[in-house]
Amino acid sequence: MSRIGIKPITVPAGVDVKTEGNVITVKGPLGTLSRELHPKMALKVENGTISVERPSDEKEDKSLHGLTRTLVNNMVDGVTKGFSKTLEINGVGYKAQKQGTTLTLSLGYSHPIIFEEKDGITFEVPNPNTIIVKGIDRQAVGSVAAQIRIKRPPEPYLGKGIRYSGEHVRRKTGKAGK
Repeated sequence: MSRIGIKPITVPAGVDVKTEGNVITVKGPLGTLSRELHPKMALKVENGTISVERPSDEKEDKSLHGLTRTLVNNMVDGVTKGFSKTLEINGVGYKAQKQGTTLTLSLGYSHPIIFEEKDGITFEVPNPNTIIVKGIDRQAVGSVAAQIRIKRPPEPYLGKGIRYSGEHVRRKTGKAGK
């Protein structure tokens, strides 16, 4: 058995879970998420818990079992608590600003880089060197954070660029002198 897939998911109060075929819809205080799951996986919603069942012990079914359970659990967590990713900006003159729903990044290019809030993703800029990406969909939050990071990834010599909070960038030494 999949160690992750067999764990039941507890549904907190205030969260409504509906299944129609292989589509699950989770509605909570922060919003609504819907996802189409693999047709082989069966969901059972009863007594405030969700359990995922698989048809056989084939390798593909085992991997889908754990994946399906994790996706559903992330949906439940997203509509109750939400997800966030924190990005740090390092470098002289590198900064972030938020004006309304627009995030503007100055990253040493000849032009500013602009991101718009959309699809339930919001930005917070507590200081010019920190960006917090928030939302209820874990995949969307990670994707937007990765799109921001790719605009200026951290370089190994001076450490300048955008990195995730807590990310360790392996530093290289410069040219060796005589």
